[in-house]
Amino acid sequence: MINNSNENALMDDANSPELNKQIMGLISEDFVKVSDTLKEASYQIRKRGFSENPVFVLTANEADLGVLLVDKGEMQNRYAFKASYMQEFVDRKLIGEESILLFKENYKDADEYCCLFALIGEFSGFVFVPYPED
Repeated sequence: MINNSNENALMDDANSPELNKQIMGLISEDFVKVSDTLKEASYQIRKRGFSENPVFVLTANEADLGVLLVDKGEMQNRYAFKASYMQEFVDRKLIGEESILLFKENYKDADEYCCLFALIGEFSGFVFVPYPED
């Protein structure tokens, strides 16, 4: 590990078995409804050269991050999903400059996994969720 800052702890712990199963259940419940839309957005973000590291913000409340992609209730989903990318998190100092390399090293294949930044209740962190197989 390069740095022991808070965002690294969140990123390292997000997919650990200790992650609250209720939170993962809530994330998965909505993710399955919007996964095709997120996968296409991820592809377009990468294809158009915006970023190799798309991040989708999942939130029940208003968050000043990203661009709205799927609003709450639009697809019978509980949470809003916003499209963003790693550089916005760096610019807003949610990922420290010293942690960029670590973020990229931990970033999973964007064709197979969706990088979510979940803001659910007290939980906030990066979670990688595999896209459903066709």
